[in-house]
Amino acid sequence: MSALVETRTSGAPLLESRNRMRLVAAAPSLWRVVEPGGRVIGHLQEVAQAGSIRFRARRYNPAAHVFRDLGDFWNADDAVECLVFAR
Repeated sequence: MSALVETRTSGAPLLESRNRMRLVAAAPSLWRVVEPGGRVIGHLQEVAQAGSIRFRARRYNPAAHVFRDLGDFWNADDAVECLVFAR
């Protein structure tokens, strides 16, 4: 597994090449997770916890008009994978 704490100049976490999703900035430390076809499947939020960085997977629930947290992960790829498989 590659190190994922590196960031691009845009601040978005690097995703492994096996992950075809892309990240689009939505706010500071928040990115939309976008499928290759352009559909947004959720959000990735960078969260500081106890001196380290975690990545929170969030999905919008249109019926309740709220975001639902799916979990916090040690790397961005795991958080994005959670969004992909939690459809």
